[in-house]
Amino acid sequence: MNPRSWAMPVRYAAMAIVALLFVGPFLILITTAFKPAGQAVFSFPPALVPWPPAIDHLVEAWHAIPFGRYLLNSLIYVAATIPLYITISALTAYPLARYVFRGRQLCFYLILSILFLSPEVMLIPRFLVVSELGLTDTFLGVILPSGLSASGVFLLRQAFAAIPAELPDSARVDGANEFRIFWNVMLPQVRPTLAVLGIFGFVSVWNNFVWPMVVLKDSDKYPIALGLAYLDSTLGADARTVAAGAVIALAPVVIFFLVMQRHFIEGMQGSMKG
Repeated sequence: MNPRSWAMPVRYAAMAIVALLFVGPFLILITTAFKPAGQAVFSFPPALVPWPPAIDHLVEAWHAIPFGRYLLNSLIYVAATIPLYITISALTAYPLARYVFRGRQLCFYLILSILFLSPEVMLIPRFLVVSELGLTDTFLGVILPSGLSASGVFLLRQAFAAIPAELPDSARVDGANEFRIFWNVMLPQVRPTLAVLGIFGFVSVWNNFVWPMVVLKDSDKYPIALGLAYLDSTLGADARTVAAGAVIALAPVVIFFLVMQRHFIEGMQGSMKG
């Protein structure tokens, strides 16, 4: 048999194994949330079909903690952080990509170096700054540090740099000032990259756990990630209800990604071309 005839089945088998490694834990989480009390959770091989399906654990998770409040808090953090995150990244990346000034490369390398630092390294200096500003245990204390992103600056700089110089030059010939060129000419050209940053920012803020845990004391200001940890500590070994709470918390992320999926694919294609 021709060796080439084996290439395609082997390739699909390898992709199926990789997909199973990534999707498998997610499927186990969902099925655990809907398993009835009489069905084993930690059996091997795992039972991926809950029978009969039960929604009791979803209801129990919702009432075990103030789930609605934590979801609302996370929505507030997302709604406030994402515009700030994108705005700061765009205003920082644009001059680094399009203007020539002394120290430009040094500034870019300093920002880029932050990507190589562990997030935990930045906890102490961030907390000291937030504490000096009197923003501990406040919504702003969570929002403001999350609005700074070296990866956002890096991606947008690459996107701005890939735009042909003739486009802003023609706008200047037509009499447009620099802000109008930035707002009306350059930003629309990097819209797919902005969408990618919006999706990444949404997921990052929604799943943010360590920083809110450090800066917040009042449980009424907890995001959903901290709420899930509180649910786990409240219910102990009740894996079904904890899994149900995780499914409820994941639902907004999945919905947001499905809505933004087309923009995400366009943005990733544009990034690879750039």
